[in-house]
Amino acid sequence: MAEIKDPENTIIVELSGGNVVIELLPDVAPQHSARMKELARSGEYDNVAFHRVIDGFMAQTGDVQHGDMEDGFNLRMAGTGGSSLPNVPAEFSKLPHDRGTLGAARSQNPDSANSQFFINFSDNHFLNGQYTVYGRVIDGMEHVDAIVRGEPPASPDRMISVKVAADA
Repeated sequence: MAEIKDPENTIIVELSGGNVVIELLPDVAPQHSARMKELARSGEYDNVAFHRVIDGFMAQTGDVQHGDMEDGFNLRMAGTGGSSLPNVPAEFSKLPHDRGTLGAARSQNPDSANSQFFINFSDNHFLNGQYTVYGRVIDGMEHVDAIVRGEPPASPDRMISVKVAADA
């Protein structure tokens, strides 16, 4: 596993194939980083499906309202919900949407990010300046690459557990 320099700002996502270690970027996107830690610590992300996975583009997850595969899962609604917390305003930066970066999913409103996020499979620079980048995969990208594709996938993969490294 990669060396974790800042356990308080590192997320460990357990997938069926292995762990994905994500370094959050609180200096770039403090509100998005704080939201991910809050939802991870409350267990909201556990068992949430990857509801939109496009080959060569990205894997999207984080719908804690409709995407929990153990509690009220609705594949048709997955991707339309968020958490009970207020939306997070955009925190755009000059960081590019490179392979392995984490982006905040949102509606047309730039300030509508809540709980959903995506991990870029490739450099998606056409997203630069339009979606908040607030983390990057530092270990386990091969497990992200193995996530089942589909919009939605017929049999989606899930985040088994999501933890802040400081708590693990």
